[in-house]
Amino acid sequence: MVSKNQIKLITSLQQKKYRNIEKLFIAEGTKVIQELLQSNFKLQHLYTTKEDFNEISIVEKTIISEGDLKKISALSSINTCLGVFRIPESKIIQEEGLLVALDDVRDPGNLGTILRLCDWFGITDVVCSQSTVDIFNPKVIQATMGSISRVNVNYVDLNSFLKNTSLPIFGTFMDGKNIYNQKLPKEGIIVMGNEANGITENIEKIISERLSIPRFGSLQQTESLNVATATAIVLSEFKRNC
Repeated sequence: MVSKNQIKLITSLQQKKYRNIEKLFIAEGTKVIQELLQSNFKLQHLYTTKEDFNEISIVEKTIISEGDLKKISALSSINTCLGVFRIPESKIIQEEGLLVALDDVRDPGNLGTILRLCDWFGITDVVCSQSTVDIFNPKVIQATMGSISRVNVNYVDLNSFLKNTSLPIFGTFMDGKNIYNQKLPKEGIIVMGNEANGITENIEKIISERLSIPRFGSLQQTESLNVATATAIVLSEFKRNC
């Protein structure tokens, strides 16, 4: 059974303010939780409706009803388990190889998908502007499907960070060079922008290489690609050229 105080704490973690205060976040679903348990993330407590996770001590695990899980879940369709984990200290950004920089990406699903893509393509460091959605948002955690445990994410003053890096900086624009015709380097920072407005004006001024993903449709009327879709194409091209 979950107490009222536990319900209050867990549901408060759906908000960034309380995640920052408590230094805790929630993850839901067997796959995501197993991935986190196998990483350096520290479990605070696990709530499950099944007799599973036998590796977790009885002190750190509570078996609850589906009704109680629904009370603490952040999802519209509840899973069978919810884990409360400690937010780790940020790791130092490794400015080598390829990095991805996110400029005001607001949608949790997009951020989670981009982290999965970075994990897939071997990108170990992602830097985010302060206005980018919080990595420990429950919907972001869900969308990463565990990739958060393998990708180092830092929130920085993106303008300052990019101005002080020695790496070339790439961004995608409608008027950029056709990415399929470019010889792309093994090192650099790939900037991806906001879903509606793209890369902000201040960051655009710092971009050293403007790239574009060409449209092949006969009508040429599609305005833009989803930022996660665009990230997949860009990372694929960079890695293909390595």
